[in-house]
Amino acid sequence: MDLSYTNEQNAFRQDVRDYFEEKLSARLKGKVGLGKRLTKADHEEWHAVLNARGWLAGSWPAAFGGQDWDAIQRHIVEDEMTRAGAPRVVPFGVAMLGPVLQKFGSKEQQDYWLPRILDGQDWWCQGYSEPGAGSDLASLTTSAVRDGEEYVVNGQKTWTTLGQHANMIFCLVRTQKEGKPQEGISFLLIDMKTPGIEVRPIVLIDGEAEVNEVFFSDVRVPVANLVGEENLGWTYAKYLLTHERTNIAGVNFATAGLANLKRIAKLESAGGRPLADNPHFAARIARVEIDLMAMTTTNLRVVSQAASGQAPGAESSMLKIKGSQVRQEINALTRSACGPYAMPFVPEALEEGSNTEAVGPDYATAVTGAYLNIRKLSIYGGSNEIQRTIISKSLLNL
Repeated sequence: MDLSYTNEQNAFRQDVRDYFEEKLSARLKGKVGLGKRLTKADHEEWHAVLNARGWLAGSWPAAFGGQDWDAIQRHIVEDEMTRAGAPRVVPFGVAMLGPVLQKFGSKEQQDYWLPRILDGQDWWCQGYSEPGAGSDLASLTTSAVRDGEEYVVNGQKTWTTLGQHANMIFCLVRTQKEGKPQEGISFLLIDMKTPGIEVRPIVLIDGEAEVNEVFFSDVRVPVANLVGEENLGWTYAKYLLTHERTNIAGVNFATAGLANLKRIAKLESAGGRPLADNPHFAARIARVEIDLMAMTTTNLRVVSQAASGQAPGAESSMLKIKGSQVRQEINALTRSACGPYAMPFVPEALEEGSNTEAVGPDYATAVTGAYLNIRKLSIYGGSNEIQRTIISKSLLNL
C-alpha cells in the first residue's frame, strides 16, 4: 500500500489549488472563515464554480458527467477545498443520491435526474430518519401503498438537513410489513411540491433552523420514481450510508480546525501569555494532534484501498467514530482558547454584514455555535454506538 503522492497527483493538486485561488470569491471565503451562515444562493454559487470545471461531481463516471476521479483525486480536491476556505459541497444530490442512481437507477432515471443535480435545477434532501427510527433505521414506519401507477405515502421524517431549501427528497418508505423489517423498505424520489407535504423547521440549540420535520399526508408519487426494485431499498440505503460515514470523518475539516486552534492559542490571553505556553493546554492540543495524525493515516489507507477497487468496510465505521471524537475535541479546545469571548453567543452575529465588535473578536464569533452544532456528529450517519456494533460484527464475527 503506497501512501505517498505521485508526480501526476501533485500536479493535479496544484491545478486544483490554482483554480480555487482564482475562482473562490473573497466574499464567500470571508463568510466561511468567520463562520457566517451560508445561504442557499451561497452554496449554489460555489456549486456553479465547481460545475463549470466539471469538478462538482468529479468522482462520477464520465458517462454521467463526471471526471472519473479515483479516490485519491477526490481526497485531494476535498483537502484543497478546505484549505482554500471554500463552502462544503452539499452532499445530498452529488455524493448520496447520484451514486445510488448510477448503480441501481433505471436508464430513464439516470438520464433525467443526474444532469439536474449537476446544473442545480434540483436541490435534494434526505428522508431517512423518523421520530422512532434514527440509528435503528429499519424500524421506520412511513408507508407507501401502491395504487395503480402511484404510491400513496403517509408518515413523517425528521432531522431533514437543509430540507427548507429542497425541491426534491429521496425517501426510505415501508412497502411491506411482513418478514424482517429490512425486507419491506423501498427507495422513492419525491417532489417536495406535491400536495400533502409539509415542512416544519426545527430551530437547534445554535439558533439555526438547519434541520426540519417533513410530514406526508396521502402524498401521491409516480411508480416511475421508485429506484431499483420494490422492497430492496435497504440494500440501496446501506450502499449510500457506507460512503456517508467515511465522509463524516472529516479529516480535512479537523485539519483546518486544528490549525485555527493553534493560531488562537498563540494569541495573548488575559494574563498576558499565550495559552499555548500553558503545559496542560499544550498537552491537550498535542494529544488531539496525535489522534488526528493517526486518523489521517487510516483515511489515506482507506483512500488507497478504494483507489485499487476495494470497497470500504468496517474502516468507514472506525473513521466515523474517531472523526467525531477528534472534531468535537478540537471544537471544545477552541472554545476554551477563546475564553470569555466564547460566552456571549449571539446567533445574529453569524449573519452576513452583522457587527461583531460587541461580542468580541471575529475569530470567536462562531466558536460556540460550532461547538453546539458539532455535538451531532456522534449520532448522525448512524450513532457511534451503532458503529461499534458494526465493527464488532465485521471484524470479531460476533
